[in-house]
Amino acid sequence: MITVLQRVSEASVRVDGKVIGQIGPGLLVLLCAEQGDTEAVADKLLAKILKLRIFADEAGKMNRSVQDVGGGLLVVSQFTLAADVAGGNRPSFTQAAKPDEGRRLYEHFVALARAAHPVVQTGQFAADMKVALVNDGPITIPIRISA
Repeated sequence: MITVLQRVSEASVRVDGKVIGQIGPGLLVLLCAEQGDTEAVADKLLAKILKLRIFADEAGKMNRSVQDVGGGLLVVSQFTLAADVAGGNRPSFTQAAKPDEGRRLYEHFVALARAAHPVVQTGQFAADMKVALVNDGPITIPIRISA
């Protein structure tokens, strides 16, 4: 799975003009399942995200996790993270999981996140979403975990 994490002071996602997910300080989690990904990969990725120390402590050092600071998670599916641009100017998305499998793994990740963390909001799988955020730092971290 691939994720791009953005530490945010706030973030929201709209579908058809309506806010469907919104957080204050925390992490925007752009999430993509790839061919061959499993629940175990999703579990490992979530564990990494929840423990990643990218929030400031009293000394201003990145020493706290989203759990430590009580921040929210806004999880948004984004298959375009699997883009391959090596072959030309039009991206190929053949490495992304097929839609049914991508939805299954996204929903597994979200259910697991909700069981492990108190503030989890989401986008809508396969919808045309408008994502707004205030990147805090800016801190943006890509992560790829494979089976």
